[in-house]
Amino acid sequence: MTIAATDEAVHVRAPGKVNLFLRVGDVQPDGYHDVATAYQAVSLYEDVKAWPDDEFSVVFGGSIDTSGLPTDASNLAIKAAKLLARTAGVPGGVHLEIEKHVPIAGGMGGGSADAAATLVACDAMWGTMLSKEELHALAAKLGADVPFALTGGTAIGTGRGDRLSPALATGSFHWVLAVAEFGLSTPGVYRELDRRRETDPRLTVPASSPTVDTAVLQALRAGDAHLLADALHNDLQAAALGLAPGLGGILELGESHGAIAGVVSGSGPTVAFLAEDADTALELQVALSAARLNAVHVHGPVHGARIVHA
Repeated sequence: MTIAATDEAVHVRAPGKVNLFLRVGDVQPDGYHDVATAYQAVSLYEDVKAWPDDEFSVVFGGSIDTSGLPTDASNLAIKAAKLLARTAGVPGGVHLEIEKHVPIAGGMGGGSADAAATLVACDAMWGTMLSKEELHALAAKLGADVPFALTGGTAIGTGRGDRLSPALATGSFHWVLAVAEFGLSTPGVYRELDRRRETDPRLTVPASSPTVDTAVLQALRAGDAHLLADALHNDLQAAALGLAPGLGGILELGESHGAIAGVVSGSGPTVAFLAEDADTALELQVALSAARLNAVHVHGPVHGARIVHA
C-alpha cells in the first residue's frame, strides 16, 4: 500500500534484533568482515514519526537515555532520509521524532531500526513509491543490519550481514534481554576479535566463507527452544567478554535462574537469554531484576519496519 505525499506525520515502528548465531570470517578489503548470521526480530521497538520540513532534523525521546546520540548529519536516520531524498529527487527535508526503546550500542541494531523506519516513513510521506528491492538497496548502503530491520522475521545474513534469505521459524521464541548500562563499539569488538586471532593460534578463522550451522535452521523450523538453545553461537562473544568482563557473571546468573541458554547479542553488551516459554521468561525477568539488572521480556519473530495507522 502506498500513501500519497502528505503533510501529516507518518508513524513507523521497527524492531530490534538478536543474533541467534554469528560466525565471523576474515576482514575484507573494504574493512568489513565476512559474516554468517541468523537474525531474529524481537518485540522491542523503535517508533519514528516523520513530518515534511525544509531542513533535515531529528529529536529523541523514549525509555532510554539518548543524551549521547548525535542529532547532526552523522545520525543514521538523517543519513537515511538524505539518501532517499537524493535518490528520488525530493527537494524538501524531514523532521524526525524517534522514541527509542532498543538499547544504544547494545548489539541489537537500534540505530539500524531507526534508519529502516525512516526510509519507510519518508517513502510514504514524500510519495516516492520505491519498490521493496529499491528500499533494500538503499538500506544496504546505510549499514549491514539495516536491510534486516526492514524485513524483520527470522533471516540468514551473509556478506556483511546484508545479503538476506528468510529462514522459516515455527511459533514464537521467548527471550529475556539483560540490557547493560553501557555500550560497546561494534568496530571495537571486531578489532578485539582480530587481535585475539592474531595472538592465539587456536582461534582459527574459517578458511572459506562462514556459514550458519544447519542445526540453527532445523531448530527454528521445528519451533523448538531446546534445540535452538544448543545451536546458539557468537564468534564475537569472547571479544565482548574481554572488553566487558562483567558480562560473564550475567550469563552465569541467567543460566542459573532458568534460562536454557544465554548468548551475547551481536557485538554486545546486551545478553539474550532463551527461555522455554512465556512463564519461565517472566520468572527469569523477575530474578534478573532482583539482581538489579535491567531485564526485558520479548518474543520473536516479529515483522520489520511498517507504518502504524492511528
